Amino acid sequence: MNLADLAALFPIIVIAAASVIVLLIMAFYRSHKLTVILTLAGLVISFMMLLAEASRLPRQVTPLIILDRYAFFFMGLIIAASFFVAVLSYGYLKARPGRRDEYYVLLLIATLGSAVLAASSHFVSFFLGLELLSVSLYSLIAYQRSDERGNEAGLKYLVLAAASSSFLLFGMALVYTQMGTMQFALIAERAAASASSLLLLAGLALIIVGIGFKLALVPFHMWTPDVYEGAPAPVGAFIATVSKGAVFALLLRYFTRLSFHDFPVVFIVFTSIAIASMFIGNLLALAQNNVKRILAYSSIAHLGYVLIAFLAGGAMAVTAASYYLAAYFATIMGAFGIISMLSTSERDADALDEYRGLAWHRPWLAGMFTLVLLSLAGIPLTAGFSGKFFVITAGAGSSLWMLLVALAISSSIGIYYYLRIITVLYAPPIPAGQGLPAARPLLSLAGGVALAVLALLLIWLGVSPAQLLGLIKATASQLIY
Repeated sequence: MNLADLAALFPIIVIAAASVIVLLIMAFYRSHKLTVILTLAGLVISFMMLLAEASRLPRQVTPLIILDRYAFFFMGLIIAASFFVAVLSYGYLKARPGRRDEYYVLLLIATLGSAVLAASSHFVSFFLGLELLSVSLYSLIAYQRSDERGNEAGLKYLVLAAASSSFLLFGMALVYTQMGTMQFALIAERAAASASSLLLLAGLALIIVGIGFKLALVPFHMWTPDVYEGAPAPVGAFIATVSKGAVFALLLRYFTRLSFHDFPVVFIVFTSIAIASMFIGNLLALAQNNVKRILAYSSIAHLGYVLIAFLAGGAMAVTAASYYLAAYFATIMGAFGIISMLSTSERDADALDEYRGLAWHRPWLAGMFTLVLLSLAGIPLTAGFSGKFFVITAGAGSSLWMLLVALAISSSIGIYYYLRIITVLYAPPIPAGQGLPAARPLLSLAGGVALAVLALLLIWLGVSPAQLLGLIKATASQLIY
């Protein structure tokens, strides 16, 4: 490594340094407000470093890390989403008893692991980033120790994540045995010559199982609704956005250069997973009366949609998938932000009946929630519509007609439960004392500003997608392996 390599790593180094600084200050002086300020400052500085170092890309920093525009784009998404999670977490935790400072250390470490995943070019950095993310999430999910649902969710995620890591490690070992390397670039170069190798196919199958768990794809999705329901609302937002976005960024980098023509079995497996995720995610959401569980099953379906762009292959796959994930980040962050705003010190506001008549009491929040739900449904003039349009374009360009038919049918099913929530929002108000309590002033400023910014993003990405699309195309064209 030289100084230029070190400078390119500054965005990652700043996040790591921020977690250490927060931890050291906690040892001498505990202040929730100071901890939040330091956390947000670290994330802002890291984001600014991304902009400052963008002109020096691409750069391979040891065989483990590749810093190109693709990595920086996803790192920017990850850092921005973590910033919003930290803002929402401040008011959410302030209303609850117990120590709060450790939460932000875990959040920064999870963000660090996600950033490493987005820049990984080697199995070692892949696994280290994944474990940094996963181990932090165990504690974040069960952070409220007095919450039985949170403890149960944390234990489930711990057991299943450990199992999925075992699959990943075994798969990596098999691929290494066959290919003689753990670098993504060299694996891609040598894969065609070993396309019929049982060791390579078995290794890829085990890696797909591990990644399928992290992305909550069918049939590896069973943990998702329980973890979303038990985790604190801001942590649910982090899992749905940062955690999945980082893993999908690595999936794109790892598989995009591999030709599915050489691995038809892998293509069939991903196609089956995509179709199953779209239908099962939307069908199971129909029976739910818990908003968090609805969002959990909805996220399964949305990752199925993104897989269509992934299977399309080429630069268009990276462009469509990246845009869809950016739109999904803003949308799902808004949904969990509203849940955080309405939650009390006793419990999260996740029961559907608690939202009945919300428009009559808090019309701004009801309007924001309506915008989020319309975006999730893919209604025009929202970010979700633009994202789904680019996914369909990528799929049509590669003649993935069966997948597109599945998307159309499953999306129609999804519209029903999104409209069901909207109907509840605008239903006649329920008697006084039976609905949600008055909004907490601690959340009204920070959370309100965050939600307002997300609302503008949802409209901007839906009405004028050209700017972000141009940026994503530039990153896709310079994607190196």
